[in-house]
Amino acid sequence: MDGSVAYLLTAAGCLVGVAGVVIAVVALRRARSRPQRPTSPGDPLRDRDADALRGDPRRLKPGDIVEIRGTSYAVRGSIRLVEGGWSWAEHLLDDAAGVRRWLSVEEDPELELVLWAAEPGATVTPGAPTIDFAGRRYNWDESGQARYTATGTTGLDPNGTMRYHDYQAPGGARLSFEAYGEAGWEVALGEVLHRADVMIYPQAEAD
Repeated sequence: MDGSVAYLLTAAGCLVGVAGVVIAVVALRRARSRPQRPTSPGDPLRDRDADALRGDPRRLKPGDIVEIRGTSYAVRGSIRLVEGGWSWAEHLLDDAAGVRRWLSVEEDPELELVLWAAEPGATVTPGAPTIDFAGRRYNWDESGQARYTATGTTGLDPNGTMRYHDYQAPGGARLSFEAYGEAGWEVALGEVLHRADVMIYPQAEAD
């Protein structure tokens, strides 16, 4: 009788052990087959110290104050643009004297800040491989069409489409053509800024 009991206990123990192994194998297979949650790795070279000390241009919005090379501007309005998987922003700036500029913020993949001045009297049109304007020769860089969302004061509808042609000259000078909706081309000259040229003082409430 004691031998039978011992045999039954041993057999039960073996069954429990086998069941445990089976459960572990099934769990391991499920874990391996479960799709991993996608992650969005940050840029390991992003200058987070500059963002902390000088403000993050990627978070700029209407109501903020921007100081560029010693001149303070108020952000009157912002335009967020999306083309496929690409996005960038343009901000309308206004200084104390009423001088208006546009600041574009784009990661390509490095952060690029360009200060733009409108050229309302320009008669040139886009499309050619090279354009001579204001004493410089500009070479075609890129063109396309994007959807935009405008906030604050921009003079645009809240949503719409925008066409653009961008040109560059040796040394980094920029020439841009933009047409919002059914409007004609707007011409602007741009100058690439160094990160140290820009200081941001957030004024608006955080999103």
